[in-house]
Amino acid sequence: MKIGVIADDFTGASDIALTFALGGMTTVQYVGVPSGPSGDVDAGVVALKSRTIAAADAIAQSLAACDWLLAQGATQIVFKVCSTFDSTAEGNIGPVTAALAKRLGETAVIVCPAFPENGRSVYQGHLFVNDGLLSESGMQDHPLTPMTDADLRRVLSAQTDWPVAHVDFRTVDRGANAIVAAMPADAAMVIVDAVRDTDLIQIGAAAKHCKLLVGGSGIAIGLPANFDHAPAAPHWPGISGKAAILSGSCSRATRAQVHAYTGPKREITAEQVMDATVDADGLADWVMSTDGAPLIYSSADPDVVRAAQDTYGRDVVAHKIENLFTDLTACLVQRGIRRLIVAGGETSGAAVAGLNATALRIGPKLAAGVPAMKVEGTGIAVALKSGNFGGPDFFSESLHLMEQST
Repeated sequence: MKIGVIADDFTGASDIALTFALGGMTTVQYVGVPSGPSGDVDAGVVALKSRTIAAADAIAQSLAACDWLLAQGATQIVFKVCSTFDSTAEGNIGPVTAALAKRLGETAVIVCPAFPENGRSVYQGHLFVNDGLLSESGMQDHPLTPMTDADLRRVLSAQTDWPVAHVDFRTVDRGANAIVAAMPADAAMVIVDAVRDTDLIQIGAAAKHCKLLVGGSGIAIGLPANFDHAPAAPHWPGISGKAAILSGSCSRATRAQVHAYTGPKREITAEQVMDATVDADGLADWVMSTDGAPLIYSSADPDVVRAAQDTYGRDVVAHKIENLFTDLTACLVQRGIRRLIVAGGETSGAAVAGLNATALRIGPKLAAGVPAMKVEGTGIAVALKSGNFGGPDFFSESLHLMEQST
């Protein structure tokens, strides 16, 4: 293994895994920290569910992943966070970064969540989503990690006692050598501006000898070249058969995709889940008896989500819905599902638990940041979509692409 990635959620893991795979690296996404060796893999991505858990737990899980990746031969570690820098007020980006830096003996750490292909750019230390600030993008309404400040320096400074520095766009525009020269000599987390893929390529070149990087999947664009890999399309056999779509994301993009989907669909509400008027077996029966690719969703408007949280408690509602999706996925696998699309980071983590998967082989690109993946040891294809990713027809387009061989 050459590069090791620690991802704080499952959709983020597949997002950056796709970037490495398209960069010509053999890439596998692992579900949690494996117990055995990686085998013949260039880039290994350990998917955790650590974004919103207690900081101490996130640190412990991340360090365990780091130790395993280093034992497989990785010489560079990437801590993959969301391209919208999703985190609670206390972390976990800052605390985990500090712990990893200490473990690796790293001082100045590049931090850049930019992903221009999906409209995420960092300019003057602020994170933009398309042409607006992060805090005005809809992320301010996220039910678990509301992002109300676009200044990444302030966000990160609130999470760590490390100094937070900044390398501006004008420096990045001058290239890798200028970026290296601008990095502080003392310990610091350094927000680095990037608005184009070419900026990320220069950041990658500047990071050739770094032991630790922090960012979204875009930060990986320039890294394969450091290990003499060239872009190449991943092999994919094409997988057909019964399909289903599960959505727990409440993002604007996913709600638009749910609305645009013309196949059979069924909404489950927080009230139904809390009252146990829906269950996994019944939903799985409906999926398998329905023509086409049925969509089951719990992707309500922010006002509806807040009302349910006020009534039942935020964490209680979230855990109940996630458990339902875990059980539903397990039921669908038992009934012979072959293709599964999942929207939302928390929902993806729940679905992967239901798949009982330990590793996912990275296939072709379905949309920016979303690969098709094959569950190792099975004939099941799965796509894990971050809530904000994909166009309006993502669901139907991805189902079609999963069937095509490359």
